[in-house]
Amino acid sequence: MSMDFTPLARGHFMSRLPQQLRYIDHADAVQQGELVWMVERAALTEMGRRHDFSTVRTYQDFRSRVPLCTYEDIRPQVMRMIKGESGVLWPGRVRNYAQSSGTSGGKSKYIPITAEAFKRNHYQGASDVVSHYMNLNPATRIFSGKALILGGSFATELRVPAGVRVGDLSANLIEYMNPMVNLFRVPNKRIALMADWREKLPLLVEHSMNANITNLSGVPSWFLTLLKEVLRRKGATCIHDVWPNLEVFFHGGIDFSAYSDQYESMCDMSKMHFLDTYNASEGFFAVQSSWESTAMLLLLDVGVFYEFIPLAHIEDEQPEAIPLWEVEAGHTYELVITACNGLWRYRLGDTVTVEQTHPVKITIAGRTSSYINAFGEELMVHNADYAIAQAAKETGAQVVNYTAAPVFATDTRRARHQWLVEFEIPPTDLKAFITALDRCLKHVNSDYEAKRAGDLFLDAPSLIVAHTGVFEQWLAATGKLGGQRKVPRLSNKRDIIEAMIKINDQLQ
Repeated sequence: MSMDFTPLARGHFMSRLPQQLRYIDHADAVQQGELVWMVERAALTEMGRRHDFSTVRTYQDFRSRVPLCTYEDIRPQVMRMIKGESGVLWPGRVRNYAQSSGTSGGKSKYIPITAEAFKRNHYQGASDVVSHYMNLNPATRIFSGKALILGGSFATELRVPAGVRVGDLSANLIEYMNPMVNLFRVPNKRIALMADWREKLPLLVEHSMNANITNLSGVPSWFLTLLKEVLRRKGATCIHDVWPNLEVFFHGGIDFSAYSDQYESMCDMSKMHFLDTYNASEGFFAVQSSWESTAMLLLLDVGVFYEFIPLAHIEDEQPEAIPLWEVEAGHTYELVITACNGLWRYRLGDTVTVEQTHPVKITIAGRTSSYINAFGEELMVHNADYAIAQAAKETGAQVVNYTAAPVFATDTRRARHQWLVEFEIPPTDLKAFITALDRCLKHVNSDYEAKRAGDLFLDAPSLIVAHTGVFEQWLAATGKLGGQRKVPRLSNKRDIIEAMIKINDQLQ
């Protein structure tokens, strides 16, 4: 048996928790302290001079001077930073950028990763995840083996000056992490940063299937592909027959509920734990801190100041944002961040539901651009994730991927939602799956239920079964194939689902 370094590491990781507990009663002071630190740090930047940061003393000062912004508002400044200008949104020259897709124009976003963001936010957030896991599982032996980290790659299509790196957040983090971490991680950096997943996947399998893996980190949908290939190569049906010391999967990026049944079916659940995280290209924001609930504890002292736009006002021309200490439990908000990567009152595009306020814990509700409200139904991604997971459970199905969009009324048929679903295991009865999906959507969304009442305004949903690989082919065709790329779950328009249906038809 390999040496267990967990007892040596425990003191370091557990020392963080008392500090976080002290913050519970002083969330407003901690948050305002983060804000003041960032404003003072950036006072002499172009951003700081434009908004007179040198005289900002309070949150009210800050809010009155700095407008809310989206990525498109700051794209010109970021592109100047990539080309080498210093002191634009943050002091000094920024040499690392996380490439992220999903803007309205279809162009990639490039999120600055400053030295402070690496240390104070992303790496601290990752450390906090381990701290909370150790607290929840005192018997852990997580450092008795290796972490299997599934990451992305650096971009090649964007021409950048020497010394500037643009790519997936995970690629940047792997490239610059403490060399000590590499002693507890697989695969090696060369494989981890490969861009071609068709070449990368076999090497990931080859280099991990005989290792002593104790923990996994990555996006659930992509890890499924890797784990299934490991099981196939080893001739096993349970991943713990391959990695007997595997104990935890730190996951994030997409809702886990749609994948939980598949993971449970390939794991020895007496040994396995799952911990949710909120780790975006723009920052590391929250971590699950209890087994009783998947709600995530908002991290208050990691170089991020949080604001929230009430859901009812996110489409206002000039919406009002409120600070952390004014949010209410049970309400859903669009998240706004000010962070030590040079994002100031930045509309992240995510919606979160505040589950409790002391301490503040959140769940991710979805994207502000990923919903269906073509008929007043206000269907959000968390509604869809819940309903499709429940329908799968009721009908013995396992869902690999899905997307949905509205179908507008014609002279002969009422409007409806159309779902494209790829199954690992198809339902025993497809009609029963659709019925269960419809019923569960009504249960969690009263607006949808009202529009479906009596089949008067909105017809029952229709479903197309996707052939294996449709979603991966679509991602590849759009240049988004990779460990951190995500399939849009819901769209108010039909362009995404139509492109996927076209691929599906070609596979028949």
